[in-house]
Amino acid sequence: MGCSRVLEADMTDLLLKADGLCKHFGALQVCNNLHLGVEKGELHGLIGPNGAGKTTVLNLISGLLTPDDGKLFLAGCDISRTSVHHRARLGLARAFQVTSLFNSSTVLENLSMAVQAHQGKGFHFWSNAARDRQILEPASAVMERMGLADRGNIPAGSLSHGERRQLEMGMALATQPAMLLLDEPMAGLGPGGSLKLSELISDLKGEITILLVEHDMQAVFSLADRISVLVQGEVVATDTPDAIRKNKLVQEAYLGGT
Repeated sequence: MGCSRVLEADMTDLLLKADGLCKHFGALQVCNNLHLGVEKGELHGLIGPNGAGKTTVLNLISGLLTPDDGKLFLAGCDISRTSVHHRARLGLARAFQVTSLFNSSTVLENLSMAVQAHQGKGFHFWSNAARDRQILEPASAVMERMGLADRGNIPAGSLSHGERRQLEMGMALATQPAMLLLDEPMAGLGPGGSLKLSELISDLKGEITILLVEHDMQAVFSLADRISVLVQGEVVATDTPDAIRKNKLVQEAYLGGT
């Protein structure tokens, strides 16, 4: 069936649906009949022990990997075997565990490139972009929202680790996504940086559907509307944070029985 951008499409409450996803690498089964549903507008946490397959799930959703079996739907559209770029056009964006920025370009230039890509304009670079209000205004708005307004003329390579995380998330937001995939955004951050990023993510709740993979359990349980627990490539439980805390199977499999 034909699919339009999610922001413009008629959406049911379930924005993302994974139905029986399987993925193996040789003899290693990483995803095993995985079922996952993310509701429109929610912040959904995906947790699990190391090696559970969390990043593989994000790679399958974003299109970096193709499932061996099963289906993946975005707003009812089958995206199981569509390209990364097609999924981005439909409104799916991802911020990676390892930052990927243009280090020699400024913060504002990085955000402007993301806006240009979203608008479908060619990269005529800064002689034209610097005068284009349709690029600069949304880029500047995202920069301010990410708390980087005073860093606009700083090369991305000169930013602190936490600021680079903020910029990367800002670049994803500059594409005006309907759904944002966050892959361990707190990784490597100190307490102050984690708190800052948690506040930025919390500010997005209800505005953008978010699937959050994160090892910082305090952040996940404070931010998420619902949490799914992944163990050996299977979702063993999906519920509210309070219910997940009390789930005996989850305690044994992941939270250490506490």
